[in-house]
Amino acid sequence: MRLLPRDPPNVLARSIAAARRSAFALLGACALLTSPAIGAPANALQSLRVDTPAALRHESYRLWDGRAPGSTGDTADDVPSLTIYRPAAQRGTSPAVVIAPGGGYVMLASGLEGSDPAAWFAARGVTAFVLTYRTGKAARLPTVLEDGARSIRFVRTHAKDFGIDPSRIAMMGFSAGGHLAASTAVYATAGDARSADEVERVSSRPDYLILGYPWLEGTIIAKDGTSQYCLFALEKQVPCLPEDYTRFVPTRSVTGKEPPTFIYHTTTDTLVSVAGAVRLYMALQEKGVPVEMHDFAQGEHGTGLGGSDPLLSIWPLLLENWLRAQGFFRP
Repeated sequence: MRLLPRDPPNVLARSIAAARRSAFALLGACALLTSPAIGAPANALQSLRVDTPAALRHESYRLWDGRAPGSTGDTADDVPSLTIYRPAAQRGTSPAVVIAPGGGYVMLASGLEGSDPAAWFAARGVTAFVLTYRTGKAARLPTVLEDGARSIRFVRTHAKDFGIDPSRIAMMGFSAGGHLAASTAVYATAGDARSADEVERVSSRPDYLILGYPWLEGTIIAKDGTSQYCLFALEKQVPCLPEDYTRFVPTRSVTGKEPPTFIYHTTTDTLVSVAGAVRLYMALQEKGVPVEMHDFAQGEHGTGLGGSDPLLSIWPLLLENWLRAQGFFRP
């Protein structure tokens, strides 16, 4: 995989700038992330609800009551949460998807890779949850991986409250969020039935995995002794020894217990090589895990759902057909 330069190319700068405008608008409105909603019912779920302005129209919930494990503070970067996008008309229980936006573990592309796909799923009768996971100093591995696992457990635990089917929970991730989503699936655990925390009693394994140009091998040490993760995700923030993070490579940890997987990538992505996605595809296939991959010939990094590109914009349709074939949309 190609090493990330210290000065990211213009495409990344544009993507980050656009995403920051969306993310900062949301984070500014949600400055009270550490406090439950005033006057909220005193039950396990409502006590975690975030007090957000009505203009945002979407409910948000903190993943932990109190500080998250490994948290370094109480700023928005330290408080993982889920924002819900509900279907306009829901009949019975719906499938669900947890979406992890990209952003190099530095920030979150909450619009292009968060609210946009969430709205796409909601329009198809799926309850979507956009995951705000820890970034910056708070995201040092493996801390952020706990946010991914907790998000699946949280949704599954409160499936009845959200009106969803606990056996049809997908996880979708883009770029660095793809690393988080893939890691959530690959390193999933069954849960601890004896835990005092009801959320920790259920499985963290998503039932389906969807990856968009995933940054899967950023912690691999390059020939010059550095890693993408240390150069980009932790650059100028905390000391980083590449050898401390080599175990967080999902392409090398496939067990065969992973859920059915769909992968979207582009060959000309110069920021995240398609090679990692191909290796994950091969590893899953060798272990007998149902997997489908679509590698488009042209397309830069950070294309989201494809936008106005007539070629790339068909990949969500391919995803929808795949999910339908996998039973995700069953009544």
